[in-house]
Amino acid sequence: MKNKNIIVTGGASGIGLAITRRFAAAGGRVFIFDIDEETGTEAALKLQAEGLPVGFVQCDVSDFQEVTEAVAQVKSRIHILVNNAGIAHIGNLEQTSEEDLDRLYQINIKGVYNCSKAVISNMVQQGGGVILNMASIAAVVGIPDRFAYSMTKAAVLNMTLTIARDYVDKNIRCNAISPARIHTPFVDGFLAKHYPGQEEEMFAKLAASQPIGRMGTPEEVAALARYLCSDDAAFVTGCNFPLDGGFVSLR
Repeated sequence: MKNKNIIVTGGASGIGLAITRRFAAAGGRVFIFDIDEETGTEAALKLQAEGLPVGFVQCDVSDFQEVTEAVAQVKSRIHILVNNAGIAHIGNLEQTSEEDLDRLYQINIKGVYNCSKAVISNMVQQGGGVILNMASIAAVVGIPDRFAYSMTKAAVLNMTLTIARDYVDKNIRCNAISPARIHTPFVDGFLAKHYPGQEEEMFAKLAASQPIGRMGTPEEVAALARYLCSDDAAFVTGCNFPLDGGFVSLR
């Protein structure tokens, strides 16, 4: 990571924040791209206070013009892009409105396209780079009430494979991480909203659905992300890494 310029979308909270912190601690210069100006600024200032080289650029990843302008603000070559920004939706086909579908498409699919397209030409010109996409086990396993979300993450996984194939001769690697349930602020907010007064009970139930008996942590995702984006993984491209406590293979 030393002296590498890194963009982490959605890097101000949850998994993205853990990746930002770990990459910066490893010597990278990390730029958080996040739509939430308050949260993004706060995260960057906190990490800067810890002596970590982190900056913040407000950016709506669903808007290609905003993305290209945000990349231009970095004013440096981009060595690593982590497409982490994403949103969720709960519901089956009947419970998914056209508006829901469009909203998830704009962030989860078009956001990955926009950010990847904004950096890929420069990566080609500079002789290489790394793109890491955050997919999900929902991309490869049928999960109840995740119709739209699963669809978008399957698209992310396929974009990973095609980018890896199209640019393998340009020294650009592209991989994906597919987490199962990870304990982030999103999980806590979901439980508080849908199960008020039953948060602990439902948290235990969700944790137990992983064969390993618990949810993963953002730091565990960040550790794998660091490996995949480092020179130690120079022989790894076009791969999907389930980080799922055995959910796919052992359930």
